[in-house]
Amino acid sequence: MKNFAELIKTLDSSNKTNVKVDALTHYFKNASDEDKVWTIAILSHRRPPRPVNTTLLRIWANELANIPLWLFEESYHIVGDLAETIALIIPVANEHSDKSLSEYLREMIVLKSKSEEDKKAYLQQNWLALNYYERFVFTKLITGSFRIGVSQKLMTKALSKAENVDEDTLAYKLMGNWNPNTVTFQELILDEQSSDYLSKPYPFYLAYPIEGDVSGLGNPEEWSVEHKWDGIRSQTIIRENEIYVWSRGEELVTDKYPEFHSLVGNIPNGTVIDAEILAFNNDEIGTFNDLQKRIGRKTISATLLKSNPVILKAYDLLEWEGKDIRNLSYAERRNLLENLIDSVKDKNLPLHLSERKELNSWDEVAEERLLAREMRSEGLMLKRKSSPYQVGRKKGDWWKWKLEPLVIDAVLTYAMRGSGRRSNLFTDYTFALWGDNENGEKELVTFAKAYSGLTDEEFRKVDNFIKMNTIEKFGPVRSVVPKLVFEIGFEGIALSKRHKSGVATRFPRILRWRHDKTIEEANTIDDLKEMIP
Repeated sequence: MKNFAELIKTLDSSNKTNVKVDALTHYFKNASDEDKVWTIAILSHRRPPRPVNTTLLRIWANELANIPLWLFEESYHIVGDLAETIALIIPVANEHSDKSLSEYLREMIVLKSKSEEDKKAYLQQNWLALNYYERFVFTKLITGSFRIGVSQKLMTKALSKAENVDEDTLAYKLMGNWNPNTVTFQELILDEQSSDYLSKPYPFYLAYPIEGDVSGLGNPEEWSVEHKWDGIRSQTIIRENEIYVWSRGEELVTDKYPEFHSLVGNIPNGTVIDAEILAFNNDEIGTFNDLQKRIGRKTISATLLKSNPVILKAYDLLEWEGKDIRNLSYAERRNLLENLIDSVKDKNLPLHLSERKELNSWDEVAEERLLAREMRSEGLMLKRKSSPYQVGRKKGDWWKWKLEPLVIDAVLTYAMRGSGRRSNLFTDYTFALWGDNENGEKELVTFAKAYSGLTDEEFRKVDNFIKMNTIEKFGPVRSVVPKLVFEIGFEGIALSKRHKSGVATRFPRILRWRHDKTIEEANTIDDLKEMIP
């Protein structure tokens, strides 16, 4: 644990890519194979289930610190991170632990089934046996919310340097449904596992946003244009008469979309399709809000399948006839995909083609982009016809050109402290618009939360206003005198029964502080609903 904690400390204290890669490379060269597997798992978001809820963690840490609970809670609100708060308030360790990272994680897995008394004893004993940073990392692992500023790409680069294995090969090996509690480092990284091939997806290729004038991409005839669909990015794999559907987050979601099983027997074995999962109601693309009715459901009833059907909107082919074809050009892969979908067009399958357009000028591309909301898309994807399908986010060949956000002026009504470097400031805000109550009187109705878009100086000014104009406190949340108006931008909008406003917005964020407007000039809920397509 000591070496892993030192690694995390180094990673957490630098923004320099080279420093992080060097630290990871050194760690992978010196750690035990078992610890390396768990480190890879943790940094690629594969962690054991949380064995203890955060309420009990707070109570037991508070007991050990021997301070009033209100003081712990106030400290927590100031620090903004539970693991860091616990690491700070517990007395300096008098003992020392030589247990490895993998030993601790095996214990945490077993801990989940223990009694509360045993859990308390285990946590308090280990908190006292670890120094500050080890205690911080230990608690992070317990909470299951371990996040550090290292992308999987950086980790893969370091692992490649340490083990002399090709980066793209490693990226492929780390995809799929492997278990750090059962797989060995040899099996995961060094061996060729033909048995793993059956369900394994390929690393996704990601686009960069267009910056500046789109004409900077050169000759428009070198590019294919298609709409950027607002759903769930996925890979659908059909091999040996089995189907596997993976989300971009490397979650196997096959069982959540049983309608896709109809592809088996109709799509040839040895096929991998890159596509977007979209809601598809009444023969038209639905909103992301419609799709959310399917996301997270443990069981999919016949009623839900009928009322909220989904489709695959396919835009690339990664494997054909059992061969990896990612090195073929985009144009060649698309021709194969289009021929495949054309061959099954009469079978009423939930597989649709994402139409590609070849436009002759950037003005035509700009005009197509303006149709995005009408098409229920977020904007356009621009793909160089000659481009291979690469790994991760690479500049040059794939670009996304999203629509300008929808905007509305709203009133700040609630605030909560931020996290990380903003944990001492109120930076997480709730906004409201004007609506009518039961008596027909005007009132502010909350509709969205946002925590990005202001400068550090603006955040400090808003924080000062909140502290001077708090009406009530609800734990970490404060209600605020309604006075400040902000322009809020968002990508999409849909009716929603889950929200008091009756409307759900997608990706809301602050665009600017409207110093020139009073709250009376803020928009209404009706204004918001008029934006619904």
